[in-house]
Amino acid sequence: MLDYAQMQYQQHISKFLDVNVIPYVNKFEKEGSFDRELIFKMGQEGFLGANIPHKYGGSSLDMIQIGILNEQFARASSSVRSILTVHGMLGLAILRWGNEIQRNKWLPKLSSGEIVGSFALAEQEAGSDAGNIQMEAVKKDNHYILNGKKIWVTMGEIADLYLVFAKHNGNITAFLVEKNSSVLVESIDGLLGVRASMIANLTFRNCIVPEENVLGIEGAGLKYVAASCLDYGRYTIAWACLGISQACVDLCIDYVKKRKQFGVPLSEQQLIQQMITQMVISTKAVRLYCHDIARLREKGEPESIIETWSAKYLASKIVNEVVSKAVQIFGANGCFEQYPIERYFRDAKIHEIIEGTSQLHEIIIAGNYV
Repeated sequence: MLDYAQMQYQQHISKFLDVNVIPYVNKFEKEGSFDRELIFKMGQEGFLGANIPHKYGGSSLDMIQIGILNEQFARASSSVRSILTVHGMLGLAILRWGNEIQRNKWLPKLSSGEIVGSFALAEQEAGSDAGNIQMEAVKKDNHYILNGKKIWVTMGEIADLYLVFAKHNGNITAFLVEKNSSVLVESIDGLLGVRASMIANLTFRNCIVPEENVLGIEGAGLKYVAASCLDYGRYTIAWACLGISQACVDLCIDYVKKRKQFGVPLSEQQLIQQMITQMVISTKAVRLYCHDIARLREKGEPESIIETWSAKYLASKIVNEVVSKAVQIFGANGCFEQYPIERYFRDAKIHEIIEGTSQLHEIIIAGNYV
């Protein structure tokens, strides 16, 4: 399905992960973080500027390449991969809705990894119902004053630049907020999955934001800025689910060939063969869907938006089915942290929640047809 150049790019990413990520995944998970040096290396390789044009220091990857990037990183670590989504969402927002001054100021730094970006939308009473955010922005002279709290901010612990959504005169506006002393960062521990994605809660106390840091126009924050970011996020998550599913398939195929029970390899047990078949076929279906939406997005087809919703829904459902079977195949070993299956199982569930729950997806998808 991939052409020669795409396969070469896939191999390049895999080599990077083999050296810089995979040997340290368990360490990242236990510590709940990974270091800035890795982020800088990702920037040097062009991974952080995937959707940013060359003129701003980015890689200007096409949709298939962005998919390959997220798939391969998900095979190694969902936590490390998560920066590709939120960093990319911020970069896309500035590229699409920012002015040339904002683009030249921030995009090269995001592309290189000099700064880390994050996306701050959710609040205690505003998860799926994003329009219910209560964070307030008050205009005074040539600046805004932000007060409120954002939760579940991926990379929030270390981010240098936040894309923050707040209400001003009853409408939601997007702001570029630089990390400063008026932003209280509260780390979150005890996560089910993506434990090293450095998720944090952010409290803004009389945070002063200059008016030149408004992204787009006042009142366009949710319908335009956030919507385009979340659309990109859902695309990357679909491919991430594919990466986890494929990793489980590969591990299980290798495992059943080597593991013997009742004197024969597991691969000769019919019920194991049934599970392997279901895992392989389901993963292939997701791959076909991901490639299809990549083609639609590359062409700028209008239906790519609803198809991205559908692909993320399908991929997140299937990855949970696949990892569940993988745990069964690995048995007790599948419940042990020394085997990646255990981590994939925990991470998979997160993908049914982030960038819109499966239930929200069902409402949106059905609403497109009935």
